[in-house]
Amino acid sequence: MRVSYPFDGARYEAASHCQREWGIELVEELRLGGDESILDLGCGTGVITRALADRVPHGRVVGVDSSPSMLTVAEAHKTANMEFKLLDISDIAFDAEFDVIFSTAALHWVLNHRKLLMRIYETLKPCGFMRVQFGGAGNIIHLIAILREVMSTPEYAPYFEAFRWPWYMPFVAEYEALLAQTEFRKYRVWMTNRDRYFTDEQELVHMVEEAGLVPFLAALPDERRPLFRDTVIEHLISRTRQPDGRCFETFRRINVYAEK
Repeated sequence: MRVSYPFDGARYEAASHCQREWGIELVEELRLGGDESILDLGCGTGVITRALADRVPHGRVVGVDSSPSMLTVAEAHKTANMEFKLLDISDIAFDAEFDVIFSTAALHWVLNHRKLLMRIYETLKPCGFMRVQFGGAGNIIHLIAILREVMSTPEYAPYFEAFRWPWYMPFVAEYEALLAQTEFRKYRVWMTNRDRYFTDEQELVHMVEEAGLVPFLAALPDERRPLFRDTVIEHLISRTRQPDGRCFETFRRINVYAEK
């Protein structure tokens, strides 16, 4: 069962400083000739897609995302060598069309990575490569613990009986085992630690509201959402606030490079 979440593209773009920082770093790392075709999976508001397009002035970049709101915002970043498609990442179906498949801060929203890796392999041209980064084991441990606690309380538990956990955040060995079952001729998987001290509690709150809380609030009736949101945020601030007023959260990013 595929689930689509009601993201707000404009608010997400304003709050996604971490995702933008990580994405730009990943783009700058790529070895490109300038004429490649690139597929950006989970392109969101298109900021990183634009950075990719700037790296391939004689190539093209296609960004795909399942959120209409995200893509509406993305259109503002569009250049001549960019296009956007409203498409779930799991539904990509291109035939050896791209030199590079790229993704940052998106693939933890995809639950079936066995299928995803097969689709990525089919989408790449011979000798093409994938370079992706997403949330891995140990990511946002405080938020996850608090969400599970609040979800299990009597006032909310009935609404989450059929709830499907929205994220897949694997260990390195787990993902290596998945890749070992594919036809990629070469691959590498590693974890990076991007634990972060937020300047103040509002910086953390904005990021959590526009990404992490979205699927959980969507599972609740309208009248239950404000208190659920406030309870999670209150516990998160209390648990992550440091003596100097900053808030701390863990961010562990699993990195994958694979060649066809």
